[in-house]
Amino acid sequence: MGTVALPARRWQGDEARASQADLIVEAQRKEQKIPGLSLVVCREGKILKAAGYGLANLEWGIPVTPETIFQTGSVGKQFTSMAVMMLVEEGKLRLDEKLTRYLPESPPAWKEVTLRQLLTHTSGIPDYGGEEQSMSKGVVNFRKDYTEQELLEAFARMPMEFPPGQKWSYSNTGYVLLGIVIRRVTGEFYGDFLEERIFRPLGMTSTRIISEADIVPRRSGGYRLVQGEWKNQEWVSPTLNTTADGALYTNVLDLAKWDAALDRRALVQASSYEQMWSPVKLTSGQTYPYGFGWDVETLDGHRVVAHDGAWQGFTMSMDRFLDDRLTVIIMTNLDSDNAKPEKIVKGVADLYLK
Repeated sequence: MGTVALPARRWQGDEARASQADLIVEAQRKEQKIPGLSLVVCREGKILKAAGYGLANLEWGIPVTPETIFQTGSVGKQFTSMAVMMLVEEGKLRLDEKLTRYLPESPPAWKEVTLRQLLTHTSGIPDYGGEEQSMSKGVVNFRKDYTEQELLEAFARMPMEFPPGQKWSYSNTGYVLLGIVIRRVTGEFYGDFLEERIFRPLGMTSTRIISEADIVPRRSGGYRLVQGEWKNQEWVSPTLNTTADGALYTNVLDLAKWDAALDRRALVQASSYEQMWSPVKLTSGQTYPYGFGWDVETLDGHRVVAHDGAWQGFTMSMDRFLDDRLTVIIMTNLDSDNAKPEKIVKGVADLYLK
């Protein structure tokens, strides 16, 4: 197990909690047969505990440390939503504007879809099959490279699931489209926008778009369990690992910097955070507990914004307890059929909420 100690205001009992957290994490890692994982616990934007457990690479026996790079999966959506809100505040995007304003070649079925509905998974545009278990079974072949225009044309062939705003249904498609919109209004790839406007200003030097071809220091392997035996992750084409629905490399130390920015309401105005962290209102007047790339929940009386991620043999979970100013993040290198990082997050969070 690798650990790192960074300055943080200590609360009574934090040292004991840190030791108890180790026991909880290790017990769950072994029970879930996770090769390796990393943990960070933050309070008031400061790191209380950062640690690595198990192995980052099974072939070389390299241990996980807090610096180990994992994939975010859908937790990356919160960076896309932040980019959108930055552009909204600059007057380059409008949340309730129709998607067709930015992508005029959109099919007629999308004519009432808004950017807000893409952010909240209420657009009615189906998921293109962005989960591991649906690889190559949908409209997109995950072994093939696509241009953004080709993806747009493929998505346009899918029939709508419901009228825009009527229901909530998770759709990676919506976030891929938001990435294309970002390029249309800025003239640059959404990943470059994130680097310039979020990662670099926050000092997130280990965070970047996925590239399996590049040399990436401290990158973990991603794994699956097949009949109880660990196997390497499945291969995905390079361009389908660069879309705005969650294709990022990062580590828990960089995510702690992100959490600190969220804690102090940096990057965008407080009113933008309020929108991102509010339940979406459906056309029926009812609400659904999802904001802009964040689940919006109340757990045992605590307000929480959270999200899970899963992709290519990696899973993670991030919970931010807003009123308690406590955040717990777990990143693992095991597939979502077997790893349940949200269970580990809950166990650790319960310790620090006492």
